[in-house]
Formats: sequence, C-alpha cells, structure tokens
Amino acid sequence: MPTPRLAVIDYDMGNLHSVCKGLAVVGAEPMVTTDPQVLLSADGVVLPGVGAFDPTMRGIRDAGLEASIRVAIAQNKPFLGICMGLQALFASSEEGREQGLSLLPGRVKRFHSEPGLTIPHMGWNQLQLTQPDCPLWQGIPGEPWMYFVHSYYPEPLDPGVVAATVTYGSQTVPVAIAHGSLMAVQFHPEKSGADGIQILRNFVRYVSGFSTPP
Repeated sequence: MPTPRLAVIDYDMGNLHSVCKGLAVVGAEPMVTTDPQVLLSADGVVLPGVGAFDPTMRGIRDAGLEASIRVAIAQNKPFLGICMGLQALFASSEEGREQGLSLLPGRVKRFHSEPGLTIPHMGWNQLQLTQPDCPLWQGIPGEPWMYFVHSYYPEPLDPGVVAATVTYGSQTVPVAIAHGSLMAVQFHPEKSGADGIQILRNFVRYVSGFSTPP
C-alpha cells in the first residue's frame, strides 16, 4: 500500500509542526498546503488549529479553502479536525460572530463558570467513548487520557455523531465527533503521548483502508 498523502491545511492558525511530525511518525506523508487542488488530490485531509473561532474562519476563507473543504467532505474523503478544526465544522460559536462551515448542525458553546473551576480547561482528562467502534479508538484503552486546551466545546444537534465526551467539573461535554469519514477531536492527539499517536495511526490506517491494528 503506498504511503497515504495527507493534506494538512495551513491557514496561519494551526500547530502544524507537531501535527505533521506525529503523522509522519505513523507512516503518512503530510503535505502542508494552502492549495485547494492539493487538498482535493490528497488521500485524506487534516484541519488542525489553535486560537479563536473568528480568526480561524477568516483564515480559512481568506486562503480560499472553504469550498474545497466542502467538496472533500461531500466526496467522503477521510477528514480529521483537531481542536479548532473541530469547532470550525459547526454553524457558529459563542466565542465569536463569524459563520462556521456548517458541515454539522449545531454550535460551539463555552464552559459554564463553576466555583473552583478554571477556564480554559487545560491539561489531561479522561475520555468516555460513546462510539467505541469509531476507527479512531482502535487499539487504545476504553477510557484514554488526552491533553486539552480549550474554553469551548461543540454541541451537535444530532447526539449520534458524538464519539467521545469528557467531564470537567460538573459538565460532561462532547470532545470528539465521527460521522462516516468525517472525524474530529477537541483534544490534541499529537501532544497526548502513546494513545494520542495511536489515534493518528488509526486515522492513517483508515485513510489507507486498514482500520484494524495488527
């Protein structure tokens, strides 16, 4: 099987170096790009991101990438969003005023303030897997620990797309979605140790057509 070629979308907001390093470690060929044609010709697409919702959406649109992202997802090209790359898939966010990609019905909400609760949610926390058969979770423990840095989380209209949740304070919120070949996570797998790297490996295997670890 040829090395999967993954378009890593560059819109001046992504943590591209560590994401690309993680993808290369697990056998992919990451291609950092702002070229819609490269995105559409790749075997899979990764949308990483850090920062705020409005600059993310402006960056995607200013780079002329919104239409090609929509086409790639309509073609069922394997797609992995990371952090802001998850939030951008929804229609809107309480963080800003820009319109999201609206590829999944729902919006992005802020954690509610609670006594003793620090926002942003920063550090390690344990996933509760709501889609245990999701390709991303193969070969990892049932409740893996992942690394988070976020104040906002997605609230899909369809709870069936939620692939994992996390509990912070008294709030249990979605932090991963999976809908066919469209997958995204709020945490940073590239910063989450061996289990995070396994998630990237699982995505690469999914792109290659091999979703079961040896």
